[in-house]
Amino acid sequence: MKTYGLIGFPLTHSFSKSYFEKKFESMGLKDHQYQNFPIANIAEIEELVAGRNDLLGLNVTIPYKESVIPFLDELEPEAEKIGAVNTIRILHKGEKVFTTGYNTDVYGFAMSLKPFLLNTHHRALILGTGGASKAVAYVLKKIGISYVFVSRSEGKGKITWKELNADVIKAHPLIINTTPVGTFPNVNDCPPLPTEGIGQQHLIFDLIYNPEETLLLKKARENGAVVLNGLTMLKLQAEKSWEIWNL
Repeated sequence: MKTYGLIGFPLTHSFSKSYFEKKFESMGLKDHQYQNFPIANIAEIEELVAGRNDLLGLNVTIPYKESVIPFLDELEPEAEKIGAVNTIRILHKGEKVFTTGYNTDVYGFAMSLKPFLLNTHHRALILGTGGASKAVAYVLKKIGISYVFVSRSEGKGKITWKELNADVIKAHPLIINTTPVGTFPNVNDCPPLPTEGIGQQHLIFDLIYNPEETLLLKKARENGAVVLNGLTMLKLQAEKSWEIWNL
């Protein structure tokens, strides 16, 4: 059996598992399976990889996209520049296991954003500073969109949630939520930003895919903004992971 899987904690809902199970079934790959590995400590990845000769690839989700890096043998150059990994390729050479980290969030985000991007979306707010935010920032920098992170802590290139006001929101017509706030089952939660500053000039991209429309997207849509959820991004990065595992 060829096994692939997802590491993170907790894994209360997994798009990846259902996506790849349907994919394997449609391709007639009866010797392929996808499993969830909810590990409470990232160090557990060593035992997981070493103890499974059938394990050929992993996806990585919250909260391990950054902390997994020291446990890998190699990083693909783009993942190294970003400082975050969401896909791991595992090669078995005799008794030795070799792991390489990749970032397919970059591809997924860039391709999802591109069809909706206008010249007026010249300045962005990135909500959150976790692993996903690094991939988002990498893409924005590459395509020439200036950005600032919104964080709980102060720092270079950051503003705090308390500093957000309607004027700041209006000045940043592209807003990307990379935090998990609003994810099922906490569907009544919303990042603490003044949504009254959001208008028709805005593109709001929430990387959350469950629910389909978060409270943030609902409020933004009601204010006339163009809204995107993370489902297309997730599908694209999953397909890119599949490509990598089959190099």
